[in-house]
Amino acid sequence: MILITGATGNVGSELITALLPAQAGQIRVLTRNPDAVFPDGTQKIVADLADSDLAPVLDGVHAVFLLTEGLNTAAHDRRLVAAARQGSVQRIVKLSVLSVGHGATDPITTLHRAGEEAIRDSGIGWTFLRPTAFMSNALNWAPMIAADQVVHAPFAAGRAAVVDPADIAAVAAACLTQDGHNHRVYELTGPEPLSPADQVAILGQVLDRDLRYAEAEPADMLAQMVSYGMPEELAHAIIDQFRSTLKPYNSKQTGDITAVTSRPARSFADWALAHRTELLTPASW
Repeated sequence: MILITGATGNVGSELITALLPAQAGQIRVLTRNPDAVFPDGTQKIVADLADSDLAPVLDGVHAVFLLTEGLNTAAHDRRLVAAARQGSVQRIVKLSVLSVGHGATDPITTLHRAGEEAIRDSGIGWTFLRPTAFMSNALNWAPMIAADQVVHAPFAAGRAAVVDPADIAAVAAACLTQDGHNHRVYELTGPEPLSPADQVAILGQVLDRDLRYAEAEPADMLAQMVSYGMPEELAHAIIDQFRSTLKPYNSKQTGDITAVTSRPARSFADWALAHRTELLTPASW
């Protein structure tokens, strides 16, 4: 049995797709939402990594895809690892962040590094996936695209080889179901470094819209996240993580996606074309 945490998110949902139909009946999805709906071939279990008894969650599970986020990342990783050591888990594939391997000390990187260390010390087989920024972050720009076609985002000088969550999921699926990935770290990137302005230009071409990019102040982005209900401490941590696009390592491409999946990483233009409807239809908050 394969356990998927974060199953409703961008990567988790793509991972379910990547594993089906081959692993139908062998996929358990963990969610805190009792109303969440998943495809046939999956088994839903409602629990919380923060305080639920994880023994039933891990019963019969041999492989775990571990996706934790926010300021509880390390604590949730440690709870799952402690429970996994008492069960039948043989491998954990953790979704981490690229900055862990490059000396970053911002809060989110520090928490993921601590989670990785707990897994390393557990004696359970592991694989760490360290992606750069997700292409799907551009979905947050949909309201601005719909409103006045001006995309406001901070760190204009930043460049990142942004990656498609579906490519991350494809690597994760291989690591969960194939041998040869134990004690491996994969840095997952897209095929080219892009600034925010580069991404907006590509979106303009794909969406056939006259889009413009305007640099935003990080403080304005922080205030917006807080206005949506995000805790201020977490908002600050996310801003610090976004700031890492100013570091050179974020713009370097790796061949790890191709090495694992035997196909090239998807381009931002191809991702945008596949998500054209979502980009043109802002989600309601």
